[in-house]
Amino acid sequence: MRMYDLLNFQHVALYVFPTLAFMVVFFVGLGYHHFKTDSSEERMNRIVHEFPDGIEERQAPFPLVLMMIIAGTFIWGFFYILGYGLLEVRL
Repeated sequence: MRMYDLLNFQHVALYVFPTLAFMVVFFVGLGYHHFKTDSSEERMNRIVHEFPDGIEERQAPFPLVLMMIIAGTFIWGFFYILGYGLLEVRL
């Protein structure tokens, strides 16, 4: 049990609001920013396959947000392993 009940609310707020902000930025980034190439505009508009009920498949360019998340994961992993080895942490 905590001494102050408000501290529980503060922790919940600090967990929930950054998560919601990240989700909004992530979904906006998925929808509107892509790697631009010469064929990007054509690929966004050309229908590759049409499924029943009007669902259409396109070969859209890869979202920039996902590329940044993947690159960030690899960079973080590299520096984590490097730091773990340099600091000689023992399990």
